[in-house]
Amino acid sequence: QVQLVESGGGLVQPGGSLRLSCVASTRSFSIYTMAWYRQAPGKQRELVAAITSGSRTNYADSVKGRFTISRDHAKNTVALQMNSLKPEDTAVYYCNADMRIGTGGGFWGQGTQVTVSS
Repeated sequence: QVQLVESGGGLVQPGGSLRLSCVASTRSFSIYTMAWYRQAPGKQRELVAAITSGSRTNYADSVKGRFTISRDHAKNTVALQMNSLKPEDTAVYYCNADMRIGTGGGFWGQGTQVTVSS
């Protein structure tokens, strides 16, 4: 069992930045692929960014060049730095731990709201 706790969401103006963080309570953090998903109202949950145990990264086309995912094995954390935010980035963002990228399974955090609005 892996517990994930997200933080860092909030309200930001278009063009602004936010940094999301997720702490994982597991001794096996290093074996998991960590990811951030998001779900906007009325839309399906989508993969935003993922990072493997070997720090290989994967991004949705809509966030490439604006978002950066990183992980710290010593602190059991994964972060998502979000720059140049757009209103369409508004969603609940979820931290995920899984054995592979994009299965939609694994363990989930409770989510943190990100709202981009002027």
